[in-house]
Amino acid sequence: MGLFRRRRHQPADTNGLGRDVIARRLDDGDVAPAACRVVIFNPGGHARRAVAGKINCAEGETVFCFHPGPYRVDLTPFAAAPELGLRLRFVIDAADPRVVQQRFDLFLYSEVEASLEVDDMRARIDQALQAELAQGPLELPPCTTLDEWHAFRSGLNQLLYTRLGITVDDCVPVDLGDQVDYADMLTERALRAAAVAAPMPAADLPPDAVPNVSPNVPPHLTTTGGTDATPGQAPPPRHAAPSAGQPPAVCDARALRRLFLELPALSTALRLLALPAGQAPFQVQQDLLRRLALLKLNVDTMPSLAWAAPDQPLEPHQQARRSRNSTAAVAALDEAWALLARLQLAVPVQWAELSDEASRICANLEYDLALRRAPYEPIHEDELLDQPAPSMRREPKL
Repeated sequence: MGLFRRRRHQPADTNGLGRDVIARRLDDGDVAPAACRVVIFNPGGHARRAVAGKINCAEGETVFCFHPGPYRVDLTPFAAAPELGLRLRFVIDAADPRVVQQRFDLFLYSEVEASLEVDDMRARIDQALQAELAQGPLELPPCTTLDEWHAFRSGLNQLLYTRLGITVDDCVPVDLGDQVDYADMLTERALRAAAVAAPMPAADLPPDAVPNVSPNVPPHLTTTGGTDATPGQAPPPRHAAPSAGQPPAVCDARALRRLFLELPALSTALRLLALPAGQAPFQVQQDLLRRLALLKLNVDTMPSLAWAAPDQPLEPHQQARRSRNSTAAVAALDEAWALLARLQLAVPVQWAELSDEASRICANLEYDLALRRAPYEPIHEDELLDQPAPSMRREPKL
């Protein structure tokens, strides 16, 4: 009779939760540790929290368990000065009853495949912080005064909660000179840049083979593989070409999945902002919501990566170009989350400048998704004359 018994799957390793691992995906029958929280996603993407213990989920549901922390990471806010660091301690707060979906739950479902390690989260925080400091929304000048430090802490808290769903518990400056070797870091950056610039071989995938691991989104919005960053290393820039070893289909599916899941949440958060008095801010908000709704429709109806037309496969270099365009759209999505954090803390006098920034981000999303939809990259008349063509993509004002 033992031959007819159902074989049990290998239980998930939950020993590292709370130390090196923040969250891990579980299967039906696994046991979540008592100190952890359980999040269950139904096939429609809606999340619900459950108590720790043995996991009982229905078919098609996705289960994550996470430890609330605290966790401590060392950040390098300035890439040119890695010895100047920040020691950050963060936690994952309890569920907020005022919102339908917790931001950390959306982050897990949208960007985490199997597990979320502390080093991976550190790389994501580093990337978001360096981008905000480089573009100017956050300021951390030398010999920071107390008021400047409070302003920086407030902006950092809001940025990390809005982008990743985590709460900063403590943040202090720290000298990392005895932990980093700048010469080795420069060598590693040069090797990474050379690997990105190297031509990538065509993907050995059939034309209609798109990775599919999640049954709750259309086939062209699913993804496979782990997280974007290697533990202990900063993830590659979002606007860069797909990394070596990752086929364009995987990078494109990962990018479209994020856009499919996060654009509605971004629109909801924008709709809930407290607007300044007057009709102009309301009109700007409605225009942004209309553009985001059209962007969501564009993502929902995005054509397959591998086909230019029915029965007409797309060339491999055009597939790689499409994948770069969808990755660039995700870079604009990250900028939108950072802008939302600033809007939530903005005073009325800042709304005009931030509204222009929001229009720029929407224009970049529209531009990148239009190129992702195009079977062939458009050729401008100036390019036919061997002259540089002006790009429609709007970059930040310096």
